[in-house]
Amino acid sequence: MGGNIGQLGSRTYESLADDEPLDPEEPPKRPTGNLIMHSMAMLGREFCYAVEAAYVTPVLLSVGLPKSLYSMVWLLSPILGFLLQPVVGSASDHCRARWGRRRPYILTLVIMMLLGMTLYLNGDAVVAALIADPRRRLIWAITITMIGVVLFDFAADFIDGPIKAYLFDVCSHEDKERGLHYHALFTGFGGTLGYLLGAIDWAHLELGRVLGTEFQVMFFFSALVLTLCFTIHLCSIPEAPLKDVIKDISPQQAPQDFPLSPDKMYQYGSIEKAKNGYVNPELAMHGEKPPNPAEQTRKAMTMKSLLRELVNMPPHYRCLCISHLFGWTAFLSNMLFFTDFMGQIVYHGDPYAAHNSTEFLIYERGVEVGCWGLCINSMFSSLYSYFQKSLVSYIGLKGLYFMGYLLFGLGTGFIGLFPNVYSTLALCTSFGVMSSTLYTVPFNLIAKYHREEQEEKRQQAPGGSLDGSERGQGLDCAVLTCMVQLAQILVGGGLGFLVNKAGSVIVVITASVVAMIGCCFVALFVRYVD
Repeated sequence: MGGNIGQLGSRTYESLADDEPLDPEEPPKRPTGNLIMHSMAMLGREFCYAVEAAYVTPVLLSVGLPKSLYSMVWLLSPILGFLLQPVVGSASDHCRARWGRRRPYILTLVIMMLLGMTLYLNGDAVVAALIADPRRRLIWAITITMIGVVLFDFAADFIDGPIKAYLFDVCSHEDKERGLHYHALFTGFGGTLGYLLGAIDWAHLELGRVLGTEFQVMFFFSALVLTLCFTIHLCSIPEAPLKDVIKDISPQQAPQDFPLSPDKMYQYGSIEKAKNGYVNPELAMHGEKPPNPAEQTRKAMTMKSLLRELVNMPPHYRCLCISHLFGWTAFLSNMLFFTDFMGQIVYHGDPYAAHNSTEFLIYERGVEVGCWGLCINSMFSSLYSYFQKSLVSYIGLKGLYFMGYLLFGLGTGFIGLFPNVYSTLALCTSFGVMSSTLYTVPFNLIAKYHREEQEEKRQQAPGGSLDGSERGQGLDCAVLTCMVQLAQILVGGGLGFLVNKAGSVIVVITASVVAMIGCCFVALFVRYVD
C-alpha cells in the first residue's frame, strides 16, 4: 500500500482523471493472516469475559458486598456505556491522532480493562496487606472491588464498537465479511479457553501455590492473554491517520494544478476522503475549498447534533438496532442466570441452604455443570462461525439472522419446559448459534448499508456537490453496540424481580419468548441488501 501511495504522490488531478484510478473508498484486499491478527482482539476480550463470568460472583461474595449493592454493580456499567458509547463513536470518527482514528481508543480501553481486572481480582489482597483495621479493610475492599468490576465491564463492553469500526475502515467489503466471521470464530475460541482455565483447580497445582490464590492465577493468565492478543491486534493492519490535506488550498487553484498528498486521507463521513494519494475529484473540479475539519469536528461532537443524528437515524438502521436489542435481551436473559437455573431447577439444589448441607452441595454441582454448558456454547459458537461462510451463500444474511433467533428461541423453550441435564447440555449448542449470529450478521448489514450509501453518493456526485452529511461508521457501530448495554439494563432491572417472584425457570421462558418475537421482527422489518 505504501508503494502505491508513493507512486501516485507526484501525479496531478488531470492525470488521475485520465487514468481512471481505482475507487478511493475501497481499501486493498487483506491477507488472511492480517484478518486473523485483527481478530485476536476478540479472543482476548472474550477470554477475560469468561474469567469474569466464572470469578466475579465469588470475588464479590468473598469481600462481603451487601446484597443492596449488587444491582448497582451490574447496572452502573451498562448505563454509562449506553450514554457514552455514541459520543465516543462519533469522537473516533473525527480523531486526528497520527496512529489512526480507532487504535488510540482501543488502546485506552484495553488499559482500562487491565486496570479493572487488577482491582477486582487483586484488590482484596492488596487492601488486606495495607490496612490492619477490619472495618476500614472491609469498606476499602468492597469499594475497590466494585470499581474494578464496573471499570472492566465498561471498557470490555465499550471496546467492541471501535474494533468493528477499525475493521470497516481498513478492509474492502469482501474482507469485512471475512473479518467478521473470524471475529466470531475467535470470540467462541476465547470464551472456551477462559471457561476451561476457570474449571481447573489451581489451588492444588504448583502455579497456584506460587502465585497465592486462584484469583491471582486467573489474573496472571487474563493479563497475559489480553496484552498479547491486543498487541497483535493493534499491529495487524496499518490505519491511515485522518488529516486535513487540502484545508490550505485556495479556490483559485486550477484543477490540473491540484496538488496531491502522498500519505494522507480523509475520514469517512462528514470530512471528505483522499485515500491512496488523491483527493475528492468533485471538490477539486469545482474549485471548492473543503469545510474546516476542526469546525466540523466541534459540530459533530456537540450533544445536540449527536442526539439529532440518533433521532434522525434512517429507518433501516433503527430496525436493525431494535432487532439487535431483542437478540441481546433474549441472550443475556438466559446467560446471566443459566448456572443458577442449572443448580436450582435442573439439579433441585438450594443456594440458601447451609453451606455444609446436601442441598447446597447439589446446587454447587449444578452450577459447575452449568459452566460446562457455557463452555459448550462457546465451542459451538466458534464452530458455527466457521460454517457461516458456507451457509450465507445458500440462505443469505436473512436466513442466517432468522435461523439464529429461531434455534435459540426453540432451544431455550425446550430447556424451560423439559429441564433435564443431558438435553439441556445438548441444547446449549443453540446458545452458540445465537452468539455467533449476534456478533456477525448485524455488523455485516451495517457494512452493506454503508456500501450502498457510498454507491448512491458516487452516482449522484457528478450532478451535485457532496455535503458531507453522511453518518460515520464509528457512530453506527457504537449505536448498534449500545443495544447490548440497553439489554443489560433491561435484564438487570427487570429479570431480577421476576426471578424473585417466579424462580429461575422464568428466565429461560422469557429468553425464549423474546427470541421468538425477535425472530418475527428480523423476518418482517429488517432490511437486507443483496
